[in-house]
Amino acid sequence: MPPRSWDIFCTVIDNYGDIGVAWRLARRLARDHGLEVRLWVDDLSSFARIAPGLDPALERQRLAGIDIRHWPQQDFPADAIPGEAVVEAFGCRLPDSFEAAMAALPAQPAWINLEYLSAEDWTRGCHLLPSPHPRLPLTKHFFFPGFDEHSGGLICEDGLIAARQAWQADEAQQLAYWRSRGLPPPAEGELRVSLFAYENPSAAALLQAWADGPQAVRCLVPAGKVLADVEKVFGRTLVAGDHASLGRLAVHILPLSGQDDYDRLLWGCDFNFVRGEDSLVRAQWAARPMAWHIYPQDDQAHLAKLRAFLDLYCRDLPPEAAAAARALNLCWNWHGDIAAAWRDAAPWLPAWRRHASNWQQALLQPGDLVARLLHFIGDIG
Repeated sequence: MPPRSWDIFCTVIDNYGDIGVAWRLARRLARDHGLEVRLWVDDLSSFARIAPGLDPALERQRLAGIDIRHWPQQDFPADAIPGEAVVEAFGCRLPDSFEAAMAALPAQPAWINLEYLSAEDWTRGCHLLPSPHPRLPLTKHFFFPGFDEHSGGLICEDGLIAARQAWQADEAQQLAYWRSRGLPPPAEGELRVSLFAYENPSAAALLQAWADGPQAVRCLVPAGKVLADVEKVFGRTLVAGDHASLGRLAVHILPLSGQDDYDRLLWGCDFNFVRGEDSLVRAQWAARPMAWHIYPQDDQAHLAKLRAFLDLYCRDLPPEAAAAARALNLCWNWHGDIAAAWRDAAPWLPAWRRHASNWQQALLQPGDLVARLLHFIGDIG
């Protein structure tokens, strides 16, 4: 039997990626496995943007069957009894008093450090490694999400793929969704693109290329950091609810929404630009061509991480299509002619779309992240 009670700790760093993963993990454990989950979050205001119904003013509340607690940086509740499994998301440091409470339990909890997603080779050697506590009788294990059977896999809810396939085959559901977001249905020959990114110097050049291009492009931009780059193209301030047009390009600014709603945005688009970790994973389940804006690092370490992902992601694409997909992703994350990269990639979108469907199926063959995590916890007792 898996641990019945879970504590998940998350500090919000990039606004949506960290808490996005932690929230999906909590929902997966509670909804699909019937487990009792307590989620500790230090920034409830950011959390509320992706979890409709969450009240950031409350120290404690229940949402989607999950006990949500504000994680104070001082005066952590002394009476908090640890669950049978404890997950620290992305190496956040647990409160000292909570670690002491874990050590005082008759049976040691399964303690997991859920690491950042990466396809780099070194993560395979670190995945599942134990890390004994320097003072207390506790052992933490590293768990690395990833894209192959030697990693921890990716979070995918029960029935998600079937629900996505049914939605993409149901025109009425799609039209209802577009209406709910205040958007027109796709026009004949239109390319519908979602654009969720950090600040990106290449964004304005890409939008201009679409405006000057041969195909009508409708770009859907969830309000966020890339919005300043979008505004440069139109020369005015844009906020959620606004739309603007230039040449063959139409842009709509969308308010941030809940995770399920964002999933449907990805499902409904022909191409998805995603950022960070959570939206990257959800783009895989959408089975659509995509480009990843990886979180930039000063020492350019993010480019090695991006290339490692592309080595796996592009492996089964036709060689010319693989080269075009790699070039587009690298230009999006580094210096390069993004307009030319898009022109080279566009003819390969049909082949890329077929590949995205096959790739998604291969990712799930060894089981999703939660299935692998529960299996591992069973192994270590």
